[in-house]
Amino acid sequence: MRNNIVEDSALKVAIIHYWLINMRGGEKVLESLCEIYPHADIYTHVYDPNNISSTIKKHQIKTTFIQALPNSRRWYQNYLPLMPFALWLLNLKKYDLVISLESGPSKGVRVNPLAVHICCCFTPMRYVWDLFDEYFQGASLLKKIAMILLIKPLRIWDKASAKGVTQFVAIAEIVKSRIRKTYDRDAVIIYPPVDIDGFNISPVVDDFYLLFGQLVSYKKPRLAIEAFNQSGRRLVVIGQGELLDDLKKIAKPNIQFLGRLSDAEIKRYLSTCKALVFPGLEDFGIVPVEVMASGRPVIAFAEGGALDTVVSGKTGVFFKEQTVNALNEAIDWFESHQEQFNSMDIKEWTKKFSKENFKKQFQAFASQLLQNSKMAK
Repeated sequence: MRNNIVEDSALKVAIIHYWLINMRGGEKVLESLCEIYPHADIYTHVYDPNNISSTIKKHQIKTTFIQALPNSRRWYQNYLPLMPFALWLLNLKKYDLVISLESGPSKGVRVNPLAVHICCCFTPMRYVWDLFDEYFQGASLLKKIAMILLIKPLRIWDKASAKGVTQFVAIAEIVKSRIRKTYDRDAVIIYPPVDIDGFNISPVVDDFYLLFGQLVSYKKPRLAIEAFNQSGRRLVVIGQGELLDDLKKIAKPNIQFLGRLSDAEIKRYLSTCKALVFPGLEDFGIVPVEVMASGRPVIAFAEGGALDTVVSGKTGVFFKEQTVNALNEAIDWFESHQEQFNSMDIKEWTKKFSKENFKKQFQAFASQLLQNSKMAK
């Protein structure tokens, strides 16, 4: 018997990703899985090859019928109610290992009863569970009616499809807790891959704090703007989003908006800021890890994935309430203790979130499940 079944080229592997529209955190996980399983087939609801990396495009990519629906690359989320049926139509019974990447519908596929099905869960579907109320409030009247009619059957389907998963993998403690609450299943934590080696420590640190990411409500950028309006400290904002114009209107001159930048420019700001300000609640949060890989600390809200990635007093500082006073008090504390934050130590900490570490852990985990499955036959 092979000790490393996962590397067996005869192993038939399928990876299901909810949609391939752009390259964000979930697609970076998919890239790493593509490197572990170079012969895997990829299934997805909607695929836009113009926005997907060459690593993923090397694989055979198959879409569900959602791809053929009108304007699917833009309206894909509107087709959510049809996706469970689209997944059911997929017959994956020829595969030995099925990996579903879940934050949109992907795990509800038919697999061989003897196959291993690993669900790498970024979070149970937000618009069905924990963020349903937020999506509902922002929806049109027609969408609200549809959501009321569909929410119960979608939740029933989502829970039922979880029973077909051999083992869940969570990307952080908060996601592990949601999996337990939503599906009554345990999960193993394997942190998602971050390109640690792509970031460098700068010999020069400038006199500004950094806010970097999409400017949308759940990331709480307004909190950062209001805090720096009050303190007068310099804040640089990188990113775009629906709140950009409103934030510009309320921001004082000490706050600078740079919009979208090149990767090289972003890395320069990551490595030269005094610290990253991270006021929202994220399931994991890749940006704080990228900043720490650049040797700079993070001032983060003490919930969500930041609790997995940031070490208080060593790689960053936490604030426990999403208020202006709490954030500014955390920054005050940081400025009076800056000498204890060592750039080399901060970068060293991030190695546990490296791409290589993810691949090693996931491969060993999947291999063990396959070994167990083979022995049970």
